[in-house]
Amino acid sequence: MTVAEALRAAAERLAATSDTARLDAELLMAHALGLTRSAMLLKAMQGPAPPGFAALVERRMGQEPVAYIIEEAEFYGLTLRVTPDTLIPRGDSETLVEAALDHAGPKGRALDLGTGTGALLLAVLANRDGWQGLGIDASPGALAVAAGNAAALGLAARSAWHRRDWGTPGWADDLGTFDLILCNPPYVEHDAALDPQVRDFEPASALFAGPEGLDDYRLLVPQLRTLMNPGALAILEIGANQAEAVGALARASGFATRLRRDLAGRPRALALA
Repeated sequence: MTVAEALRAAAERLAATSDTARLDAELLMAHALGLTRSAMLLKAMQGPAPPGFAALVERRMGQEPVAYIIEEAEFYGLTLRVTPDTLIPRGDSETLVEAALDHAGPKGRALDLGTGTGALLLAVLANRDGWQGLGIDASPGALAVAAGNAAALGLAARSAWHRRDWGTPGWADDLGTFDLILCNPPYVEHDAALDPQVRDFEPASALFAGPEGLDDYRLLVPQLRTLMNPGALAILEIGANQAEAVGALARASGFATRLRRDLAGRPRALALA
């Protein structure tokens, strides 16, 4: 079977479990061939399908996300390594990067709370040569992924990665202060109905935050001011229905707030100043 034939057959099978069946099949095939997707489409379609492709399709049929199967995802023009220790970076979170870059001057220091793959911080550093950054996470596995991504992108010299849990007293005592804080915290309600590929594969500790999805905001927001330099901005990702609740928490801690919407027009980020 040629690559083209195997792709057609795989896309037909994956249509039962994926809304992006053809794209999924192409990404899996490119990974199996060791090529980029564009190189595969240009040069390899009439060659033989690799023997490992079928096993990758079976994993996707079981709802495993493509990013975990191929161990990478694209975010804000960056290719990032992804593992089950981290959430998969999503395009919606690019809203935070846009807000950060709108605020960021030529030089500064940024903090990424719950960094995961390092996506938010690395996107800012990749677009602001004069900035330094620190990413923290409670997961050693996530920190290893973030540090590896920084090295692969040539950003290791301007970034550092520390294991911290913002629910532990004194977690921020030695971090200093920052000109920008980025945070995509857990914000999903414990009983929320999630797609199986999220619920069954992505790390629960990075998703769920109590019955209202607000537990981590309640912990973090009152602590942010002591981490911020004069004129600094903190940008929090929020769920589509959380703008009012998180905004109230922020205002109770003395912050002025500004809402940022994603490309679909949904509330996505709250900027605190």
